[in-house]
Amino acid sequence: MWILLVLFYGVAKGVREIVKKKSIEKNSVIEVLVFYTFISFVMVLPDALNAGGITLEQGFWIAFKSFVIFVAWICSFRAIKHLPISFYGILDLSRVLFATLLGVFVLKETMGLFQSVGLVLVLLGLLLLKVRKKSSGKEEVIATKYVILAFTSCILNAVSGLMDKILMKEVTSSQLQFWYMLFLVSYYLLYVLFTRTKLRVKSLLKNYWIYVLSLLFVLADRALFVANADPASKVTIMTLIKQSGCVVTILAGKFIFKEKNIGYKLLCAGIIVSGIVIAVL
Repeated sequence: MWILLVLFYGVAKGVREIVKKKSIEKNSVIEVLVFYTFISFVMVLPDALNAGGITLEQGFWIAFKSFVIFVAWICSFRAIKHLPISFYGILDLSRVLFATLLGVFVLKETMGLFQSVGLVLVLLGLLLLKVRKKSSGKEEVIATKYVILAFTSCILNAVSGLMDKILMKEVTSSQLQFWYMLFLVSYYLLYVLFTRTKLRVKSLLKNYWIYVLSLLFVLADRALFVANADPASKVTIMTLIKQSGCVVTILAGKFIFKEKNIGYKLLCAGIIVSGIVIAVL
């Protein structure tokens, strides 16, 4: 069951990347992030009835996890805004490496033969994607800047995934999701206040992509938290399964955003997905 929950998360994550790119076509990154987190928090408000009972230490680590995601989302949204969605979707797979290392060295998880072969195939697919020559000149400099932001987001999301596994041993999914979202909303509101960012409320209310984004986020995160609560689940395998969403972003790049070199990206993704399938055998 936990594998199916994580698979749902992965596919929903791929759809979310598409919705993110559509949402920031109408509003700025910070505007979308603020309204997106607020709507998501409203959706989890019913969990407030079951969110009590956490300790001060647990609250601290949930607040820390929220801050990690606060920074990760700023990086990822800015990267998505300027990078082709198909390229970003595959680049985002690099979090496999970071999460696997954290799972092995922090949680002391072991990797069997199939998991090791799967990881090698995932890394091979990423390597093939990155060795493809990019255009020269100013465009390459700009791309490099946003690639770094994407990598930063991957590292931070890997840290968050590790914390999910640790926190779900002590708190319930309702407790984690409620406090996590409360802290996250607080961080973005503080950011707006300190930077004096103006929010175009009327425009945000009409941006229906944000509502879709919030719904996908809440449903996918709940599925992931429940999967993390299963003692049989492993961060290393879960991280590989999550990357199934890359196929969704690549196809969206071709059919929605009319991006080029889709065939080569599908080849890279095919190698990566093969690694994921082998890893869960």
